[in-house]
Amino acid sequence: MNKILKELFILFMICIPLTAKAQSNPAEMDSTKSKYNLDNCINTFSIDRTVKTDAGYQYWFVDKDFIDGRTLKLSVVSPHLATHAPHSHTEDEFFFILEGNAEVYLNGKWRTVGPNTSLYCPSNIEHGIRNSGDKELKYLVIKKYEKK
Repeated sequence: MNKILKELFILFMICIPLTAKAQSNPAEMDSTKSKYNLDNCINTFSIDRTVKTDAGYQYWFVDKDFIDGRTLKLSVVSPHLATHAPHSHTEDEFFFILEGNAEVYLNGKWRTVGPNTSLYCPSNIEHGIRNSGDKELKYLVIKKYEKK
């Protein structure tokens, strides 16, 4: 249980900057209060709003247009497949395994992991994830896209 709490703490720490930023400026806090409400801050999974991939599907709980590029996505990958090959990009990224078994790749090495495991992928470091099991792999992706 301590490991799960540690992983949730890491995810929670990602959310703090938005709250701190809004609280530092009263005018911005008023703007934030009026911008966000229960209608646009709650997102319940719907299979009808998934995005099909070659390996399964994705569901955007928070897309890059909602909060200054920060995102939360569910990826579901069929057995023995990957959504893409290992790659790198300028944004750092977190994976959090919900169900299934994954092989995660970071900086030249692979490791097999299971549920309640996270992987932090620093910016510009090659990383990847693939389903190593016989059941669907479900994981969350947390990332902040840079504004263009």
